[in-house]
Amino acid sequence: MDPQPATTRQARSPGATAGRNTLLYARPGIIVTVDRFTVGRNSWPVTELTHLETTRGPHDRVAVRAVVVTGAMLGGVGLLLGFTGGLQRLTAGAYLILGAVFLLPVLVAVVGDRWRPPAYELWGRRRGAQVLLFSSDDERQFGQVTRALRRAREMNRHGGWEDPLASADPWRPNR
Repeated sequence: MDPQPATTRQARSPGATAGRNTLLYARPGIIVTVDRFTVGRNSWPVTELTHLETTRGPHDRVAVRAVVVTGAMLGGVGLLLGFTGGLQRLTAGAYLILGAVFLLPVLVAVVGDRWRPPAYELWGRRRGAQVLLFSSDDERQFGQVTRALRRAREMNRHGGWEDPLASADPWRPNR
């Protein structure tokens, strides 16, 4: 009886398989390896992604609407006071209060951006089309994913070197 199995497997070098399956970032729903970038159900080969850009998404719709409505209401009050001659009868203190009230849309806009900031977005080109690759409200997570994807692209570009600087022999003076 032969203890060897009937099928033979080819021996693989550990460097060839380990370099291709290197995990650079992994969190629930987001995986970045040297070969693939996966977010949710979308997955892209890293070699097909080019022209990576980071931008901020649109402002929150509720905050934008609040600014527009507040500005329109205050503009209507200003026009009404102007046409009825009410602006001429106001005192200096009333003008200061009116000026402070007219800053209300700016205050609403600032609070809206602090409360619900625009999302960070990572865009790239795949086969000639602009694609939204990743979007997050968390700046730290967005930075980690972006760096991992850029590292994966560099590893593919440099022939799979894990860390070219770590393998370099630094120059040291003779003493």
